[in-house]
Amino acid sequence: MATYLPIVTFHAIDDRPAVISFSPGLFERSMAQLHKCGYRAVSLVEVIKCVQLSIPFPERALAITFDDGYQSVYQQAFPVLQRYGFSATIFLTVGKDRSAKASDRLPHMGERSMLSWGEIREMQQCGIEFGAHTITHPDLTRLSPKLAENEICDSKAIIENALSAPVASFAYPYGRYDDCCREIVSHHFLGACSDRLGLVGTNADLYAMERVDTYYLRSEKLLSLMPSVLFPLYVKARNIPRRIRRAVRVA
Repeated sequence: MATYLPIVTFHAIDDRPAVISFSPGLFERSMAQLHKCGYRAVSLVEVIKCVQLSIPFPERALAITFDDGYQSVYQQAFPVLQRYGFSATIFLTVGKDRSAKASDRLPHMGERSMLSWGEIREMQQCGIEFGAHTITHPDLTRLSPKLAENEICDSKAIIENALSAPVASFAYPYGRYDDCCREIVSHHFLGACSDRLGLVGTNADLYAMERVDTYYLRSEKLLSLMPSVLFPLYVKARNIPRRIRRAVRVA
């Protein structure tokens, strides 16, 4: 059994020159390599339960998450996940329209096409989990408590109504949170993901769970570190300049 586990974060699976993009070819090869090394992708709910009970994580396990709800997740990532029997959690930015007809799509974020509710339901039937990512993807720390609560709770309600299933997890837009929105989330979800770079331990803060953004894994060489004992050291090393930059901004 393992005392830590990586939650990896993807956004769009495409070849655009953008921070949120991850190459479809590299995604395919990374999942194939992890599967070859005996890894399995567990659900985020399973991760949360391990932390709640203070029990070790399964050996050679990771959790896979996708933020926002881009259509490329259905087109490019979903077939690969099915091929290797991997689970994942997709955090949806649902928009203000409560209609959830199969043809209705999530509101655009930039120029990329978003998931339709039909695609979302198809993935749900195949074991993919869905979490909430607010209504309009705001920086929650800049909102009043009331507006933050509306963004958090209404997004959960819309997804639950559309999928007839409970929504257990939340991801803070931009990874940003404060004591106020963390408190709101803690009353409505089992756990939440932040943008803190790190591996989740059995003593993790369930409402500010660390993740590893795949921006830091966008090459064959870096991906090869994941199954190795060097991976925790690499993540810690990449976190040093992030902490320094944030300390400077605060100062």
